[in-house]
Amino acid sequence: MAKTLPSALTRGSRSDALTTGAVSAAPDRSLAAAVRRANRGQRLRAALLVAPLILLLMVSFCLPIAALLTRAVYDPTIADALPRTAAALSASPGRGVPNDAVFAAFGADLLADKPDNTVFLVAKTLNDLLPEARSHVLRAARRLAPGDTLTRDAMVSADPFFGDDNTWFIIRDAVHPFTATYLLAAIDMQWLPGGGIGSMPPDQAIFRAIFVRTFMVAAVVTVATLVLGFPLAWLLANLPGPLAARLIMLVLLPFWTSILVRTAAWTVLLQKFGILNDLLLWLGLISERLGLMYSRTGLIIAMTHIQLPFTLLPIYSVMRTIPPSQMRAAYSLGARPIAAFVRIYLPQVMPGVMAGSLLTFILCLGYFITPALVGGPADQLISNFISNYINSELNWQMAASLSFILLALTLGLSALLARLVGADRLKIG
Repeated sequence: MAKTLPSALTRGSRSDALTTGAVSAAPDRSLAAAVRRANRGQRLRAALLVAPLILLLMVSFCLPIAALLTRAVYDPTIADALPRTAAALSASPGRGVPNDAVFAAFGADLLADKPDNTVFLVAKTLNDLLPEARSHVLRAARRLAPGDTLTRDAMVSADPFFGDDNTWFIIRDAVHPFTATYLLAAIDMQWLPGGGIGSMPPDQAIFRAIFVRTFMVAAVVTVATLVLGFPLAWLLANLPGPLAARLIMLVLLPFWTSILVRTAAWTVLLQKFGILNDLLLWLGLISERLGLMYSRTGLIIAMTHIQLPFTLLPIYSVMRTIPPSQMRAAYSLGARPIAAFVRIYLPQVMPGVMAGSLLTFILCLGYFITPALVGGPADQLISNFISNYINSELNWQMAASLSFILLALTLGLSALLARLVGADRLKIG
Protein backbone atom coordinates (compact mmCIF):
# COMPACT_ATOMS: atom_id res chain seq x y z
CA MET A 1 0.00 0.00 0.00
CA ALA A 2 2.89 2.28 0.84
CA LYS A 3 4.41 1.59 -2.53
CA THR A 4 1.28 2.30 -4.54
CA LEU A 5 0.46 5.60 -2.85
CA PRO A 6 3.42 7.58 -4.30
CA SER A 7 2.67 6.17 -7.73
CA ALA A 8 -0.88 7.36 -7.49
CA LEU A 9 0.26 10.75 -6.29
CA THR A 10 2.76 10.94 -9.15
CA ARG A 11 0.12 10.07 -11.72
CA GLY A 12 -2.15 12.66 -10.17
CA SER A 13 0.49 15.36 -10.30
CA ARG A 14 1.23 14.53 -13.92
CA SER A 15 -2.43 14.72 -14.79
CA ASP A 16 -2.70 18.09 -13.05
CA ALA A 17 0.36 19.35 -14.92
CA LEU A 18 -1.02 18.25 -18.28
CA THR A 19 -4.37 19.84 -17.48
CA THR A 20 -2.68 23.08 -16.47
CA GLY A 21 -0.54 23.02 -19.64
CA ALA A 22 -3.57 22.45 -21.83
CA VAL A 23 -5.42 25.27 -20.13
CA SER A 24 -2.45 27.63 -20.52
CA ALA A 25 -1.86 26.57 -24.16
CA ALA A 26 -5.44 27.32 -25.14
CA PRO A 27 -5.20 31.08 -24.44
CA ASP A 28 -1.83 31.15 -26.24
CA ARG A 29 -3.36 29.62 -29.36
CA SER A 30 -6.32 31.97 -29.26
CA LEU A 31 -3.99 34.95 -28.80
CA ALA A 32 -1.81 33.85 -31.71
CA ALA A 33 -4.91 33.42 -33.88
CA ALA A 34 -6.11 36.90 -32.93
CA VAL A 35 -2.69 38.37 -33.80
CA ARG A 36 -2.74 36.60 -37.15
CA ARG A 37 -6.23 37.91 -37.90
CA ALA A 38 -5.13 41.45 -37.02
CA ASN A 39 -1.97 41.17 -39.15
CA ARG A 40 -3.91 39.68 -42.05
CA GLY A 41 -5.78 42.93 -42.54
CA GLN A 42 -2.58 44.96 -42.38
CA ARG A 43 -0.88 42.69 -44.89
CA LEU A 44 -3.86 42.93 -47.21
CA ARG A 45 -3.88 46.73 -47.05
CA ALA A 46 -0.12 46.81 -47.66
CA ALA A 47 -0.50 44.47 -50.64
CA LEU A 48 -3.26 46.65 -52.11
CA LEU A 49 -1.04 49.72 -51.77
CA VAL A 50 1.87 47.99 -53.51
CA ALA A 51 -0.27 46.29 -56.18
CA PRO A 52 -0.33 49.27 -58.63
CA LEU A 53 3.46 49.50 -58.53
CA ILE A 54 3.85 45.75 -59.09
CA LEU A 55 1.33 45.87 -61.94
CA LEU A 56 3.19 48.79 -63.51
CA LEU A 57 6.51 46.94 -63.27
CA MET A 58 4.98 43.83 -64.79
CA VAL A 59 3.37 45.69 -67.70
CA SER A 60 6.13 48.19 -68.46
CA PHE A 61 9.24 46.21 -67.52
CA CYS A 62 8.90 42.46 -67.04
CA LEU A 63 6.52 41.64 -69.89
CA PRO A 64 8.41 43.62 -72.60
CA ILE A 65 11.71 42.06 -71.56
CA ALA A 66 10.18 38.58 -71.51
CA ALA A 67 8.59 39.17 -74.92
CA LEU A 68 11.95 40.26 -76.33
CA LEU A 69 13.93 37.39 -74.81
CA THR A 70 11.50 34.76 -76.11
CA ARG A 71 12.42 35.84 -79.64
CA ALA A 72 15.89 34.42 -78.99
CA VAL A 73 14.47 30.88 -79.20
CA TYR A 74 11.18 31.40 -81.04
CA ASP A 75 10.92 32.42 -84.69
CA PRO A 76 7.75 31.20 -86.46
CA THR A 77 8.37 33.20 -89.66
CA ILE A 78 9.52 30.32 -91.87
CA ALA A 79 7.16 27.79 -90.28
CA ASP A 80 4.18 30.06 -91.00
CA ALA A 81 5.29 31.02 -94.50
CA LEU A 82 6.39 27.56 -95.69
CA PRO A 83 3.85 25.11 -94.19
CA ARG A 84 3.89 22.75 -97.19
CA THR A 85 7.67 22.65 -97.19
CA ALA A 86 7.74 21.89 -93.47
CA ALA A 87 5.27 19.00 -93.92
CA ALA A 88 7.21 17.61 -96.88
CA LEU A 89 10.52 17.78 -95.03
CA SER A 90 9.03 16.00 -92.01
CA ALA A 91 7.71 13.28 -94.33
CA SER A 92 11.15 12.76 -95.91
CA PRO A 93 13.67 12.65 -93.07
CA GLY A 94 17.30 12.80 -93.94
CA ARG A 95 20.07 15.21 -94.73
CA GLY A 96 21.27 16.87 -97.86
CA VAL A 97 19.24 17.99 -100.85
CA PRO A 98 15.66 16.61 -100.57
CA ASN A 99 13.51 14.92 -103.20
CA ASP A 100 11.09 16.30 -105.79
CA ALA A 101 8.16 16.34 -103.34
CA VAL A 102 9.96 18.85 -101.11
CA PHE A 103 10.89 21.05 -104.09
CA ALA A 104 7.29 20.97 -105.32
CA ALA A 105 6.05 21.97 -101.85
CA PHE A 106 8.66 24.73 -101.67
CA GLY A 107 7.54 26.12 -105.02
CA ALA A 108 3.89 26.01 -103.96
CA ASP A 109 4.71 27.93 -100.79
CA LEU A 110 6.63 30.59 -102.70
CA LEU A 111 3.70 31.02 -105.09
CA ALA A 112 1.29 31.33 -102.17
CA ASP A 113 3.52 33.91 -100.47
CA LYS A 114 3.88 36.18 -103.51
CA PRO A 115 0.48 37.98 -103.43
CA ASP A 116 0.92 39.40 -99.91
CA ASN A 117 4.71 39.85 -100.26
CA THR A 118 5.40 37.30 -97.52
CA VAL A 119 8.10 35.94 -99.80
CA PHE A 120 10.23 39.02 -98.99
CA LEU A 121 9.98 38.19 -95.29
CA VAL A 122 10.97 34.59 -96.02
CA ALA A 123 13.95 35.76 -98.06
CA LYS A 124 15.08 38.18 -95.35
CA THR A 125 14.77 35.60 -92.55
CA LEU A 126 16.72 33.00 -94.51
CA ASN A 127 19.32 35.63 -95.34
CA ASP A 128 19.81 36.26 -91.59
CA LEU A 129 20.64 32.58 -91.22
CA LEU A 130 22.50 32.09 -94.49
CA PRO A 131 24.25 35.02 -96.22
CA GLU A 132 23.15 35.73 -99.81
CA ALA A 133 20.00 33.62 -99.44
CA ARG A 134 17.74 36.61 -100.04
CA SER A 135 18.64 37.12 -103.69
CA HIS A 136 18.35 33.40 -104.48
CA VAL A 137 14.93 33.03 -102.88
CA LEU A 138 13.52 36.14 -104.57
CA ARG A 139 14.93 35.07 -107.93
CA ALA A 140 13.32 31.65 -107.58
CA ALA A 141 9.99 33.22 -106.64
CA ARG A 142 10.09 35.56 -109.66
CA ARG A 143 10.62 32.62 -112.04
CA LEU A 144 7.55 30.78 -110.72
CA ALA A 145 4.19 31.11 -112.41
CA PRO A 146 0.78 29.75 -111.34
CA GLY A 147 0.50 26.10 -112.26
CA ASP A 148 4.26 25.46 -112.28
CA THR A 149 5.48 22.37 -110.47
CA LEU A 150 9.08 22.50 -109.38
CA THR A 151 11.36 19.52 -109.63
CA ARG A 152 14.71 19.04 -107.99
CA ASP A 153 16.72 18.91 -111.21
CA ALA A 154 15.01 21.95 -112.74
CA MET A 155 15.52 24.16 -109.72
CA VAL A 156 19.11 23.08 -109.06
CA SER A 157 20.03 23.59 -112.72
CA ALA A 158 18.45 27.05 -112.64
CA ASP A 159 20.17 27.99 -109.38
CA PRO A 160 22.91 25.77 -107.87
CA PHE A 161 22.27 27.49 -104.52
CA PHE A 162 19.36 25.09 -103.97
CA GLY A 163 21.59 22.13 -104.69
CA ASP A 164 23.83 22.87 -101.73
CA ASP A 165 23.45 20.64 -98.67
CA ASN A 166 23.99 23.59 -96.33
CA THR A 167 21.05 25.49 -97.87
CA TRP A 168 18.61 22.73 -97.00
CA PHE A 169 20.22 22.19 -93.63
CA ILE A 170 19.35 25.81 -92.80
CA ILE A 171 15.81 25.48 -94.21
CA ARG A 172 15.22 22.26 -92.24
CA ASP A 173 16.18 24.05 -89.06
CA ALA A 174 14.22 27.21 -89.91
CA VAL A 175 10.87 25.44 -90.45
CA HIS A 176 10.84 24.65 -86.71
CA PRO A 177 9.53 27.67 -84.76
CA PHE A 178 11.66 26.88 -81.69
CA THR A 179 15.37 26.98 -82.39
CA ALA A 180 18.69 27.60 -80.63
CA THR A 181 20.38 28.83 -83.82
CA TYR A 182 20.35 32.50 -82.82
CA LEU A 183 21.59 31.82 -79.29
CA LEU A 184 24.46 29.78 -80.71
CA ALA A 185 25.26 32.53 -83.21
CA ALA A 186 25.41 35.05 -80.34
CA ILE A 187 28.41 33.14 -78.95
CA ASP A 188 29.93 32.42 -82.38
CA MET A 189 28.68 28.83 -82.50
CA GLN A 190 26.49 27.00 -85.02
CA TRP A 191 24.81 23.70 -85.76
CA LEU A 192 26.97 21.54 -87.99
CA PRO A 193 25.37 19.85 -91.03
CA GLY A 194 26.85 16.55 -89.94
CA GLY A 195 25.44 16.90 -86.44
CA GLY A 196 26.63 18.54 -83.27
CA ILE A 197 27.76 22.09 -82.51
CA GLY A 198 30.87 23.81 -83.82
CA SER A 199 32.50 27.20 -84.10
CA MET A 200 31.60 29.81 -86.68
CA PRO A 201 34.05 30.49 -89.52
CA PRO A 202 36.69 33.03 -88.43
CA ASP A 203 35.37 35.69 -90.80
CA GLN A 204 31.90 35.46 -89.17
CA ALA A 205 32.91 35.02 -85.52
CA ILE A 206 32.70 38.51 -84.01
CA PHE A 207 30.51 38.41 -80.92
CA ARG A 208 32.93 36.83 -78.45
CA ALA A 209 35.41 39.61 -79.16
CA ILE A 210 32.65 42.20 -78.75
CA PHE A 211 31.57 40.75 -75.40
CA VAL A 212 35.20 40.71 -74.21
CA ARG A 213 35.61 44.34 -75.37
CA THR A 214 32.42 45.36 -73.57
CA PHE A 215 33.47 43.77 -70.28
CA MET A 216 37.02 45.12 -70.55
CA VAL A 217 35.82 48.69 -71.11
CA ALA A 218 33.33 48.35 -68.24
CA ALA A 219 36.08 47.02 -65.94
CA VAL A 220 38.52 49.83 -66.83
CA VAL A 221 35.85 52.50 -66.28
CA THR A 222 34.87 50.90 -62.96
CA VAL A 223 38.48 50.94 -61.72
CA ALA A 224 38.95 54.54 -62.91
CA THR A 225 35.82 55.74 -61.12
CA LEU A 226 36.89 53.89 -57.98
CA VAL A 227 40.37 55.46 -58.01
CA LEU A 228 38.87 58.93 -58.45
CA GLY A 229 35.77 58.46 -56.31
CA PHE A 230 37.20 56.85 -53.17
CA PRO A 231 39.42 59.80 -52.08
CA LEU A 232 36.66 62.27 -52.99
CA ALA A 233 34.12 60.30 -50.95
CA TRP A 234 36.51 60.27 -47.97
CA LEU A 235 36.97 64.04 -48.32
CA LEU A 236 33.21 64.63 -48.41
CA ALA A 237 32.65 62.39 -45.39
CA ASN A 238 35.23 64.27 -43.28
CA LEU A 239 34.55 67.87 -44.29
CA PRO A 240 32.27 70.15 -42.24
CA GLY A 241 28.61 69.91 -43.11
CA PRO A 242 28.06 73.13 -45.15
CA LEU A 243 31.20 72.68 -47.24
CA ALA A 244 30.47 68.99 -47.83
CA ALA A 245 26.94 69.86 -48.95
CA ARG A 246 28.27 72.30 -51.55
CA LEU A 247 30.73 69.75 -52.91
CA ILE A 248 27.99 67.10 -53.10
CA MET A 249 25.94 69.52 -55.16
CA LEU A 250 28.86 69.75 -57.59
CA VAL A 251 29.02 65.95 -57.74
CA LEU A 252 25.29 65.73 -58.45
CA LEU A 253 25.34 68.58 -60.97
CA PRO A 254 25.87 66.27 -64.00
CA PHE A 255 22.59 64.52 -63.15
CA TRP A 256 20.75 67.74 -64.03
CA THR A 257 21.65 67.31 -67.70
CA SER A 258 20.91 64.34 -69.94
CA ILE A 259 23.56 61.80 -70.84
CA LEU A 260 23.24 62.87 -74.47
CA VAL A 261 24.21 66.46 -73.61
CA ARG A 262 27.13 65.32 -71.47
CA THR A 263 28.38 63.02 -74.23
CA ALA A 264 28.03 65.79 -76.81
CA ALA A 265 30.08 68.05 -74.54
CA TRP A 266 32.86 65.48 -74.49
CA THR A 267 32.88 65.37 -78.28
CA VAL A 268 33.84 69.06 -78.12
CA LEU A 269 36.41 68.63 -75.35
CA LEU A 270 38.15 65.65 -76.95
CA GLN A 271 38.65 67.15 -80.42
CA LYS A 272 42.20 67.30 -81.67
CA PHE A 273 42.02 71.09 -81.36
CA GLY A 274 39.70 70.95 -78.38
CA ILE A 275 40.02 72.23 -74.84
CA LEU A 276 41.62 69.09 -73.39
CA ASN A 277 44.44 69.03 -75.93
CA ASP A 278 44.98 72.76 -75.43
CA LEU A 279 45.21 72.27 -71.65
CA LEU A 280 47.67 69.37 -71.93
CA LEU A 281 49.86 71.36 -74.29
CA TRP A 282 49.77 74.40 -71.99
CA LEU A 283 50.78 72.26 -69.01
CA GLY A 284 53.61 70.74 -71.03
CA LEU A 285 52.38 67.20 -70.54
CA ILE A 286 52.34 66.46 -74.27
CA SER A 287 54.41 67.76 -77.20
CA GLU A 288 51.81 67.15 -79.93
CA ARG A 289 48.05 66.93 -80.01
CA LEU A 290 46.45 63.60 -79.19
CA GLY A 291 43.72 61.91 -81.22
CA LEU A 292 41.34 61.35 -78.31
CA MET A 293 38.15 61.57 -80.34
CA TYR A 294 36.87 58.28 -81.82
CA SER A 295 39.33 56.30 -79.71
CA ARG A 296 39.22 53.88 -76.79
CA THR A 297 40.95 56.41 -74.54
CA GLY A 298 38.40 59.12 -75.24
CA LEU A 299 35.56 56.65 -74.70
CA ILE A 300 36.92 55.65 -71.28
CA ILE A 301 37.41 59.29 -70.26
CA ALA A 302 33.84 60.21 -71.17
CA MET A 303 32.33 57.12 -69.52
CA THR A 304 34.40 57.68 -66.37
CA HIS A 305 33.08 61.22 -66.01
CA ILE A 306 29.48 60.09 -66.48
CA GLN A 307 29.75 57.14 -64.10
CA LEU A 308 31.77 58.78 -61.32
CA PRO A 309 28.73 59.76 -59.16
CA PHE A 310 27.34 56.22 -59.33
CA THR A 311 30.53 54.86 -57.75
CA LEU A 312 31.08 57.74 -55.33
CA LEU A 313 27.66 58.02 -53.68
CA PRO A 314 27.40 54.46 -52.27
CA ILE A 315 30.93 54.77 -50.86
CA TYR A 316 30.13 58.16 -49.34
CA SER A 317 26.92 56.89 -47.75
CA VAL A 318 28.88 54.13 -45.96
CA MET A 319 31.76 56.40 -44.94
CA ARG A 320 29.35 58.78 -43.23
CA THR A 321 28.31 56.00 -40.83
CA ILE A 322 31.86 55.28 -39.63
CA PRO A 323 32.75 57.29 -36.48
CA PRO A 324 36.11 59.11 -36.75
CA SER A 325 36.80 58.07 -33.18
CA GLN A 326 37.58 54.54 -34.37
CA MET A 327 40.69 55.66 -36.24
CA ARG A 328 41.77 57.88 -33.35
CA ALA A 329 41.37 54.94 -30.98
CA ALA A 330 43.52 52.78 -33.29
CA TYR A 331 46.22 55.46 -33.37
CA SER A 332 46.17 55.75 -29.60
CA LEU A 333 46.67 51.99 -29.31
CA GLY A 334 49.81 52.17 -31.43
CA ALA A 335 48.50 51.30 -34.90
CA ARG A 336 50.21 52.93 -37.86
CA PRO A 337 47.95 54.94 -40.21
CA ILE A 338 48.18 52.41 -43.06
CA ALA A 339 47.55 49.45 -40.75
CA ALA A 340 44.59 51.19 -39.12
CA PHE A 341 43.14 52.04 -42.52
CA VAL A 342 43.51 48.51 -43.89
CA ARG A 343 42.36 46.62 -40.79
CA ILE A 344 39.67 48.94 -39.39
CA TYR A 345 38.44 51.49 -41.91
CA LEU A 346 38.59 49.61 -45.23
CA PRO A 347 36.59 46.51 -44.13
CA GLN A 348 33.72 48.77 -43.06
CA VAL A 349 33.81 50.70 -46.35
CA MET A 350 33.96 47.59 -48.56
CA PRO A 351 30.15 47.10 -48.82
CA GLY A 352 29.84 50.58 -50.32
CA VAL A 353 32.87 50.02 -52.56
CA MET A 354 31.46 46.76 -53.90
CA ALA A 355 27.98 48.20 -54.37
CA GLY A 356 29.24 51.28 -56.21
CA SER A 357 31.60 49.25 -58.38
CA LEU A 358 28.89 46.73 -59.25
CA LEU A 359 26.43 49.51 -60.11
CA THR A 360 28.94 51.25 -62.37
CA PHE A 361 30.05 48.02 -64.02
CA ILE A 362 26.50 46.93 -64.86
CA LEU A 363 25.57 50.36 -66.19
CA CYS A 364 28.68 50.41 -68.39
CA LEU A 365 27.70 47.08 -69.94
CA GLY A 366 24.61 48.72 -71.42
CA TYR A 367 26.20 51.94 -72.71
CA PHE A 368 25.01 52.95 -76.16
CA ILE A 369 25.10 56.72 -76.76
CA THR A 370 28.65 57.37 -75.54
CA PRO A 371 30.33 54.64 -77.64
CA ALA A 372 28.25 55.71 -80.66
CA LEU A 373 29.34 59.37 -80.43
CA VAL A 374 32.81 59.21 -78.89
CA GLY A 375 34.12 55.74 -79.74
CA GLY A 376 35.49 54.64 -83.08
CA PRO A 377 34.40 51.63 -85.17
CA ALA A 378 36.57 49.33 -83.06
CA ASP A 379 35.13 50.72 -79.80
CA GLN A 380 31.45 49.86 -80.26
CA LEU A 381 30.03 47.82 -77.39
CA ILE A 382 27.47 45.03 -77.47
CA SER A 383 24.55 47.42 -76.95
CA ASN A 384 25.43 49.18 -80.22
CA PHE A 385 25.12 45.89 -82.08
CA ILE A 386 21.81 45.10 -80.38
CA SER A 387 20.50 48.50 -81.46
CA ASN A 388 21.75 47.93 -85.00
CA TYR A 389 19.97 44.58 -85.26
CA ILE A 390 16.72 46.17 -84.04
CA ASN A 391 16.75 49.46 -85.97
CA SER A 392 18.71 48.67 -89.14
CA GLU A 393 18.76 44.92 -89.73
CA LEU A 394 15.26 44.32 -88.27
CA ASN A 395 16.62 41.05 -86.94
CA TRP A 396 14.82 40.84 -83.60
CA GLN A 397 15.92 37.25 -83.00
CA MET A 398 19.62 38.14 -83.10
CA ALA A 399 19.05 41.22 -80.95
CA ALA A 400 17.14 39.11 -78.42
CA SER A 401 19.89 36.49 -78.37
CA LEU A 402 22.62 39.05 -77.70
CA SER A 403 20.42 40.62 -75.01
CA PHE A 404 19.87 37.22 -73.43
CA ILE A 405 23.61 36.45 -73.32
CA LEU A 406 24.36 39.90 -71.87
CA LEU A 407 21.63 39.52 -69.24
CA ALA A 408 22.83 36.03 -68.29
CA LEU A 409 26.43 37.20 -67.92
CA THR A 410 25.36 40.23 -65.87
CA LEU A 411 23.16 38.17 -63.54
CA GLY A 412 25.89 35.57 -63.16
CA LEU A 413 28.45 38.21 -62.25
CA SER A 414 26.07 39.83 -59.75
CA ALA A 415 25.28 36.47 -58.16
CA LEU A 416 28.98 35.65 -57.88
CA LEU A 417 29.73 38.99 -56.25
CA ALA A 418 26.79 38.60 -53.86
CA ARG A 419 28.07 35.14 -52.97
CA LEU A 420 31.61 36.35 -52.32
CA VAL A 421 30.73 39.56 -50.48
CA GLY A 422 27.27 38.77 -49.15
CA ALA A 423 24.11 40.25 -50.60
CA ASP A 424 23.16 41.75 -47.22
CA ARG A 425 26.44 43.70 -47.10
CA LEU A 426 25.96 45.51 -50.41
CA LYS A 427 24.78 49.05 -49.69
CA ILE A 428 23.67 51.20 -52.58
CA GLY A 429 22.72 54.22 -50.49
